[in-house]
Amino acid sequence: MPRRYARDSVEFARVLAFSDGLFAIAMTLLIVAVTVPHITDDSNIHELADALNDLTPAFVSFFISFAVIGRYWLAHHQFISLLKEMDQAFVGLNLIYLAFIAFLPFPTALLGEYFSNPLSVVIYAVSVGIVSGMEVVLFRHAYRSDLLRQKPTPDIYRYGVIASLSPVFFFAISIPIAFLSTSLAVATWFLTIPLGALRLNGAAK
Repeated sequence: MPRRYARDSVEFARVLAFSDGLFAIAMTLLIVAVTVPHITDDSNIHELADALNDLTPAFVSFFISFAVIGRYWLAHHQFISLLKEMDQAFVGLNLIYLAFIAFLPFPTALLGEYFSNPLSVVIYAVSVGIVSGMEVVLFRHAYRSDLLRQKPTPDIYRYGVIASLSPVFFFAISIPIAFLSTSLAVATWFLTIPLGALRLNGAAK
C-alpha cells in the first residue's frame, strides 16, 4: 500500500507550497526573456520607439504565457482543493507536471524571438499540450486511487477529463495553421479563454 499524506499533514503542505512556489517562479521568469533594448542615442525618441516596437512579439508571448500559466495555476489550485490526501505516486506525477510548467519560459522566449518561425509556434503548442495532458493524468490517478474528498460520478469525471483536454485541441490545430500564418495560429490559442470560463462555471455547479 503506497504511503498516503492527509490534508493536515506536513507532507501535503510541503507539496502544495512547492507547487505554488514553482508556479510563481515560472511566471516571474517569463519577463526575464524580455530584455531592455539598447540604442545608440539615449535621447532619440524615435530610435527607442522602434526598438520597443521590435519587442512586440516578446511582449505578446509574455502575456500569452502569463495567462496560460495563470490558468494552469488556478486549475491546479482548484484541483488540490478537492483532494482529501495524496500518495507517493501522486507526488511523483505532480513533479512531472511541474517540470513542464517550469519549462514553459523557454518556448515563451523562443516564440518572442522567432515569432514568425512556425517551429517556435509548434514547440510552444506541444509544450502547453503536454501540460494539459498531465492535468488529465493527475486527475485520473486521484480518481482511481480514491484521493478525492468526494468521488465524482462517471459523468462528472468524463467532463473533467474533456475540460482538461480541450486546450490540447486548439493548440493541436494551431500547429498546421502555423505553417500558413504564425499570427493566425497564435490567435487560435485565445479560443481557450471562453472554454476556461465554461470549465470554472461547470466546476462551480
